[in-house]
Amino acid sequence: QVQLVESGGGLVQAGGSLRLACAASGRTFSNYGMGWFRQAPGKEREFVARINFMGTGITYGDSVKGRFTISRDNAKSTVYLQMTRLKPEDTAVYYCAAAPRASGYGWTTWGQGTQVTVSS
Repeated sequence: QVQLVESGGGLVQAGGSLRLACAASGRTFSNYGMGWFRQAPGKEREFVARINFMGTGITYGDSVKGRFTISRDNAKSTVYLQMTRLKPEDTAVYYCAAAPRASGYGWTTWGQGTQVTVSS
């Protein structure tokens, strides 16, 4: 099974930008669709974005469309989330997840999460 480690979280002012990275190890990265999710205190986990194994199919959650960009570098076994025009409501723990290629985005592996805090 693939292992995932997120990085890049931190504290940023509203309107600012951050780039999260999720490094994968243990299995062939290009065999997995990858996704980002987030969970704010007291709220359910929310879908943010996903990208297919080739990087040709991308979907975003409504709350981040036009502000966030997901990408992947299969040579580096890493998926990224570029976040721009951040809002206080983007504050959450951000998790990356992996779904085996044939699973139809059945998420089987999760990272430990990275905290993003957006101050107003």
